[in-house]
This record gives sequence, C-alpha cells and structure tokens, in this order.
Amino acid sequence: MSGKKSFFSKLSDITNIHHRAAFTDVAKHTAPKQSAFLRLASERYSCRAFSDSPVTDSELVSLLEAARLAPSAVNRQPVHIWVFKTPEAREKLKEVTAYTFDAPIVILVACKAEDAWVRKYDGKNSAETDAAIAGTHIMMEAASLGLGSTWVASFDPLKLKQLFPQIDGWEPVALFPTGHPAPEATPSERHACRKPLELFASEL
Repeated sequence: MSGKKSFFSKLSDITNIHHRAAFTDVAKHTAPKQSAFLRLASERYSCRAFSDSPVTDSELVSLLEAARLAPSAVNRQPVHIWVFKTPEAREKLKEVTAYTFDAPIVILVACKAEDAWVRKYDGKNSAETDAAIAGTHIMMEAASLGLGSTWVASFDPLKLKQLFPQIDGWEPVALFPTGHPAPEATPSERHACRKPLELFASEL
C-alpha cells in the first residue's frame, strides 16, 4: 500500500476537531462553505426538555408534510403517522414509555411490511427503513422550525396497540416527543462525539 493519503485521511484534521470540540465550537471549525443542511444537522440535538409553549397547527402540518415527502423504496410509502396531541392521549402514552418528556405532542411513525418493497435477492423488507427516513425528516424539519425533538425507541409496542387499537395492523417504529425546547435544554455530552471521517467512510 502506497504512502499516499486517501481523500478521507486528508480530511481527518477537520473530523478530529469535530470529535474533540464542544457542541458550541463545532460550527467555527468546519469548512467555510458548509451547506445549510450540514449546519442544521450539526446544530440539531436530541431534546429531552420542553417548554409549555404549544406546537402550532402550521408547525404540525409542516412536520407531517416533511414525513409525507420522505422517499421510500419504489415509492410504496408503507408508513403511517399518529399524533398524540390531547392531554388524555399523552397521559395514556406514559403507560407505554417513560420517555415522553412531557412534550406538547408526540409523533408515532409506524410501518406495514406487506405494503413495502422487498429486495428479491435476500427478502429484505424496506418498511422499517422507509419509516426511519420519514422519522428523520420529522426531526430535521422540527430543527428547521426551531423545535426540539428526540427519537424514542424504548416503548412497549404491544401495550401501545392495546391502549390505542387504531394502530393495530401497523408496526410502531419510533416515537418523537416534539415541542419548543425548554431554557434548560442542552445537547448531551455525547452529541459532538463523532468518529473521524477516515474511520467512518472508505474508498473502494
């Protein structure tokens, strides 16, 4: 193997800075032509404390539209969204998970395997991947609106279906507590810890 550095190795100084830097220091150490999306991605964090400010109807529509526009394999769109918005629904949801963080809304992303594309070579079903993409769209749109959100996978799916029979027939993938961040909300200490690019990506 030659001593010539790969493209990713040449970028290692930047990524090592990302790895070491505090959350507030990341932006100033990145490339000057960083895209708006990368700035949004670096600033977004998992929010676990929310204010009492409600999510407006227009904000909610934007979140749902972001999920609706998410790509899916062969555009099958095997995804459905439920919004836990009323105090009664959100209180009942606490029987399913300890991680609602008292957010003003909680969004559920679910999928249906029989509606999804299946890879012929090994039978891999795309339903959960499609749902994950929709969930990511929700989180990024929330960040663009100045809202906080976090991905919650720790919940009891069977209990969820018992308490909310409307979900029966769908596979719950993730819950997204969403709202305006509380003043004390901050990124976790692990937020800015990223692998160096040379370890994260490889040339072939």
